Amino acid sequence: MRTWLAIVALIIMASPVAVGAAEADAVSPNPLLEEWSTPFGVPPFDEIEDVHYRPAFEAAIAEARKELETIAAVADPPTFENTVEALELGGQLLDKVSLVFFNLNSAETNDELQAIAREVAPRLAALQDDIYLNEKLFERVKAVWETRDDLDLEPEQDRLLEETWKAFVRSGANLGPEQKARLREINGELSVLTVTFSENTLKETNAFKLVIEKEADLAGLPARMVAAGAAAAEAEGLEGKWVFTLQRPSIEPFLDSADNRELRRQILDAYLARGANGNENDNRDVVKKIVTLRVERAQLLGYRTHADYVLEERMAKTPERVRELLDQLWTPSLAIAKKEADALQKMIEADGKTFRLAPHDWRYYTDRLRRERYSLDDQEVRQYFALENVLQGAFELAHRLYGITFTEREDLPVYHEEVRAFEVKDEDGSLLGVFYADYYPRPGKRVGAWSSRYRSQWIKDGKDIRPVVVNVGNFSRPTGDTPALLSLDEVETLFHELGHGLNSLFSKIRYRGLASIPRDFVELGSQIMENWVLEPEVLAFYARHWKTGEPIPDPLVQKLRDARLFNQGFATVEYLAASYLDMDWHTLDKPPALETVAFETRALDRIGLIPEIPPRYRSPYFSHIFSGGYSAGYYGYIWCEVLDADAFQAFKEKGLFDRETARSFRDNILARGGTAEAMDLWKAFRGREPDVEPLLVRRGLK
Repeated sequence: MRTWLAIVALIIMASPVAVGAAEADAVSPNPLLEEWSTPFGVPPFDEIEDVHYRPAFEAAIAEARKELETIAAVADPPTFENTVEALELGGQLLDKVSLVFFNLNSAETNDELQAIAREVAPRLAALQDDIYLNEKLFERVKAVWETRDDLDLEPEQDRLLEETWKAFVRSGANLGPEQKARLREINGELSVLTVTFSENTLKETNAFKLVIEKEADLAGLPARMVAAGAAAAEAEGLEGKWVFTLQRPSIEPFLDSADNRELRRQILDAYLARGANGNENDNRDVVKKIVTLRVERAQLLGYRTHADYVLEERMAKTPERVRELLDQLWTPSLAIAKKEADALQKMIEADGKTFRLAPHDWRYYTDRLRRERYSLDDQEVRQYFALENVLQGAFELAHRLYGITFTEREDLPVYHEEVRAFEVKDEDGSLLGVFYADYYPRPGKRVGAWSSRYRSQWIKDGKDIRPVVVNVGNFSRPTGDTPALLSLDEVETLFHELGHGLNSLFSKIRYRGLASIPRDFVELGSQIMENWVLEPEVLAFYARHWKTGEPIPDPLVQKLRDARLFNQGFATVEYLAASYLDMDWHTLDKPPALETVAFETRALDRIGLIPEIPPRYRSPYFSHIFSGGYSAGYYGYIWCEVLDADAFQAFKEKGLFDRETARSFRDNILARGGTAEAMDLWKAFRGREPDVEPLLVRRGLK
């Protein structure tokens, strides 16, 4: 349900301090509480200051509570319109304030925003409980639900009623008074713990800096990395030195290229130790508390485990079906990974070295082996992937598939000087929405890449409200006169996140409450975009040498395509290991008996993970599942990869840019949100259930 409940789902939760009413009057006028006269009604970022958030939340929460009281107190008998639809229409001001705040708290945070998040999160969690544990409201919803067969509702209305009913029941509306009180306590505690986990992870990531003083220790690093390291050092006041960090654009190329094995060990060990350093940012106890509370909450609500509770609303439905997919992929992936490890060990021995392959060696020797086997050099590849060209290429792909256009608008307010804004129009020239792009790492930005919204699409008073969408990344920065040159992985990430953006831009639903897409279905719209990245017809859009403008040579493209199966054992195993770890944490039916790292070790030993490959995320910094929305859901990426590989087959069969296939994908998948069961939407597009075969072939697992 996407009203007040969904606002809490957007939160990176945080610790309780009351927001005083006195402060609400202290800041006036407050742009967060006013109508926005900006073009397209985008947030007036240039007017919003940190001091505006507390009073805005105070006013918005008060308004939401008043709306709830009004709905609960209606004297007329409950109807769909005066109860279910009224709930759907509520909380609009709180939605507006929350979307701005929590997006910026992820992309451009500071100490003040983090403090506000800690103050506000428990209040929002309490508001959620006040909605779903309100007996008068539940009785009204229940009355409508019990007469649903006689209401003659339209399909979306019927779906909204069903989702509203389930939201109440799954949030504890049927519990007794004591159980409801305990549920409130649990939700409040979790709201604090999840934001604490997120803040600790960000602090740990920012805390480590590998400072290199000797030029000889830079051996193997490409010139652009040396320049980036010097620029980072200068920003830290360390002129004449080089600084490398745990941000992906820094650590990954360092592990790929640095000849100094000891320095590779230091930076990877620091990365893997985040959240488990015994300091004030240690997340190990936080993890155990989160898991313990999730177990208790699930069982209060009548489920054996947190995973059973979560998966009931997902495409997979049960933990058993998730493990079935993971097991189907694990055995062949691990076998391939072991062969890859043997090949890397032989390289080490061929160099006359006697050490055993370690995690900090894998990327370095893999990069060497890739260059030897395919004559493929990441630095050569990057020359053809200038960020601006890649972005325009992704836009052109969207145009070829769907007829839409992106036009940059420099008159729109942005929240940072590096952010760019685009007006997006449909094929008929009508407005689809606004798209913001924010691609470079900053200290105030959390790691990774994501897509979000500052405004969702829905129908309000008969008017189609168009979305305001943002893509956020942490890609390689420009250095000196050289533009931002992306790795192939970063190119795929940019296309991926634009796919999420298109999912939001194409939304065509009536109710906000039906905007939510199951986690194991939502990645389909993003991951399918990656399939076009290395298609020759698409490379022609964007892959040009940044200096000469020459198109990427066909032999280099063939090498990239040939190399796609290279290192797939490692890539699949590290991902699956994290997915198993997520499921192990969330299929517990009692509090964890072991310390966090010991529990993790046992979980990974059980599946036979080789020591040379750590899981993609260790538990103390596994933000997806402990501070994001992927608990018992990290498997969703590979689940959706089954879908995207199968869906792309439809384009391969009909044509890469076949408009009829694209129209069907848009209408049946991207535009529908949560208006129907995911499997039904899939079948409407593909005409059958998903086939795992295309994925097995694509990953070289068959």
